[in-house]
Amino acid sequence: MKRRYFGTDGVRGPYGSAIMNEDFARRLGAAAARFVKTRADFASRQVFLGRDTRASGPALEAALADGLRSEGLAPVSLGIVPTPVVSLLTREQRAALGVVITASHNPAGDNGIKFFGPAGIKLSDDEELHLEQLLPASLEAGPLPAALTAYPAPLARYLALTAGLLPPASLQGWKIVLDTANGAACVSSRSALESLGASLTLLGDAPDGLNINAGVGSQHPEKLSHQVVATGARLGIAHDGDADRCVLCDEHGDVLDGDEILTILALHALKLGRLAAKTLVVTVQSNLGVDAAVSAAGGRVCRTQVGDRYVIERMLAEKAELGGESSGHVICSGISPTGDGLVAALKVIEVMRATGRPLSELRRVLVKFPQLSAALTVREKKPLESLRVLPAAIKTVEDELGASGRVLVRYSGTEPKLRLLVEGPTNAVVQAALAKLTAAARAELEVI
Repeated sequence: MKRRYFGTDGVRGPYGSAIMNEDFARRLGAAAARFVKTRADFASRQVFLGRDTRASGPALEAALADGLRSEGLAPVSLGIVPTPVVSLLTREQRAALGVVITASHNPAGDNGIKFFGPAGIKLSDDEELHLEQLLPASLEAGPLPAALTAYPAPLARYLALTAGLLPPASLQGWKIVLDTANGAACVSSRSALESLGASLTLLGDAPDGLNINAGVGSQHPEKLSHQVVATGARLGIAHDGDADRCVLCDEHGDVLDGDEILTILALHALKLGRLAAKTLVVTVQSNLGVDAAVSAAGGRVCRTQVGDRYVIERMLAEKAELGGESSGHVICSGISPTGDGLVAALKVIEVMRATGRPLSELRRVLVKFPQLSAALTVREKKPLESLRVLPAAIKTVEDELGASGRVLVRYSGTEPKLRLLVEGPTNAVVQAALAKLTAAARAELEVI
């Protein structure tokens, strides 16, 4: 049975839509509480709630809390905090659940709700399906909205953890450009880097509820690149709205994605004999160059479907401690149980300090295969197996590429988009292949 409401990363949609409004949030809170009470490890009634800076966050938080209370749980507000803070505190306090109200990198008009279990790890597909099945058909608001209990100093533990990743004052004399996407990390990442002595130029640090991800953050690194060059910074760091992603910019203003970050960290750890299980876990979206680089250094790469929670599940199965996505989700599970943009940046800085090499040199460890992608907004996500033209085009392209490339076609788990990706031996071959796939998709799907 397929999940009806949950996508790749929780429930997400435009605020005011059928699945992202106060009534649904209240019902989802009640269902989450019912789900918790079915678990064999049910002990705590405490649920930690965190959110990003979207204007719709407080109303959804209050409704979600109302639903949790209706089934006897005790919601505690962490306020505006990065997703990894919710994950970390949920694990350390062994709360019944951690919940983050965020739409990540999406525009301000969207919002979402995602859940973490007591270990600080996102719920599995089966757990989300079970939770959906417990949704009440209706749930009236409580007679008097109760004030939410606030967790004292929710950032304190996280800042102590992240600042401890590098020696005290180790960033004295470092110029860094930091873009926090007008989102949840405006306070935390700035505080952590400044506590280590960094001199910061700030972007996306003035949230107003409506400007999260608006031309800033990991999805829009253009301003970051410009400011790195203009200020003579050693690097730039950009997060998404809830700060579980990291995109970097080297001293020349060139952007590094998650694949480059993961390869830098994996090869450095392999050199020191510290890459757990000698394994890096990535998704099918990552460039084949990652596999080549890690294999040449004596390690191995495991791949999962797209979604950082699938990466984490595979990391646990493989006893690996490093994994992530090309989008910038980087999981260092020995430090944080979920993707953490600040931890990723600090770990790369650690490599820069240890090697004495600038980021522009470190990134050369990854030689990417030529790759192109496209995202088509579709009216309806028709099952790919029900189509005829697109699957035939996929087979034709795969046959043409053979062992020298690959094709990935999938629907986004959080947006109404069909994503196409082609890797191959040359840019010309990749361009031609992507054009074939795009034409086939447009012939069979209603593209907006």
